[in-house]
Amino acid sequence: MSDELTHLDERGRARMINVGEKPLTHRVCVARCEVKMAPATLTRIADGSMPKGDVMAVARIAGIQAAKRTDEWIPLAHPLPLDAVEVVLSPDTGRSSVRVEARVEAHWRTGVEMEALVAASAAGLTIYDMCKAIDREMSLCNLRLVAKSGGKSGTFVRPGEHVGQPEGGG
Repeated sequence: MSDELTHLDERGRARMINVGEKPLTHRVCVARCEVKMAPATLTRIADGSMPKGDVMAVARIAGIQAAKRTDEWIPLAHPLPLDAVEVVLSPDTGRSSVRVEARVEAHWRTGVEMEALVAASAAGLTIYDMCKAIDREMSLCNLRLVAKSGGKSGTFVRPGEHVGQPEGGG
């Protein structure tokens, strides 16, 4: 891990880094979070009886749309030409939650960590938004980068996570 903060100039001011000279590499990132809720809320999501409609479908689209607009959420993020965004939502009745997993791929000069994290966040927040009328105690928990590959820093897989090794070069 590098101790250098690339988003700061020599005087400590925030800046957008120049990636123009970096080589194109295949970048893949996976991020996850969980949305914890009352068991009755999870049941209503699963049986399609939420007043606002199909929670899982809307959350999936929200995650994809958010990944494509990450540079509008994160001030120093570069706009990226994304190759793929996949958002998988998995109900877990044992934990009374929905696990959100976002996988983002691009062939570009900078990583897609923020795109994956923003996609997972937006999908989780959409679940909250669509269900808040019946469960205000929901919580979006444990947002994290699970795995990444590509670029100068190579491959990272968070210890304890179970995920297929991301494809791409180091």
